[in-house]
Amino acid sequence: MTSKVYVSDEIKEEIVESSIRPLIRIVPDFPIPGIDFKDITPIVGDYAALELSTMFMSRPVQDLAVDKIAGISSRGLYFAPGIARLLHVGLVPLRKEGKLPWNTYSEDFTLEYGTGVMEMHQDAIKPGERVVVVDDVLATGGTMKAACNLVEQAGGVVVGIVVLIDLGLEVKYNLPVRPHALIQY
Repeated sequence: MTSKVYVSDEIKEEIVESSIRPLIRIVPDFPIPGIDFKDITPIVGDYAALELSTMFMSRPVQDLAVDKIAGISSRGLYFAPGIARLLHVGLVPLRKEGKLPWNTYSEDFTLEYGTGVMEMHQDAIKPGERVVVVDDVLATGGTMKAACNLVEQAGGVVVGIVVLIDLGLEVKYNLPVRPHALIQY
């Protein structure tokens, strides 16, 4: 059972453009020179914007017979719990190396300005479970590809990818499904 979102695409776009996108703060040269960081903390600090973002992000995946939502640490975990709640499914945190207390799968990944390691508990997803991966931003796809690989290592099936923002950069990795973004740059 899911909590369906019934609002027209036209009204959704009007709400996104008037009440959510304006809250994104552009921070030049962060975390390194040449990167215009999209700071979403004003969105998560505004109850209505957070609730609307979460509701609209859940919309493209609400009919996919989802078993779990996998939220990418750290900012993907701002939205993943709300989406899991709306879809009435469990939440799987995907965290940076060393942050989870149990046996984990690990996956290296490359960002546009560095590298990292992501982990997931080995018992978080059962073989065959249908999983939607959630993050705040899709840039080149390195973090998202690592998250999808973790789901697949556990035997899960990635049936959806949802992000708040797609930066419009060339995604350099083959993702298992087409990402859905609430806001495009």
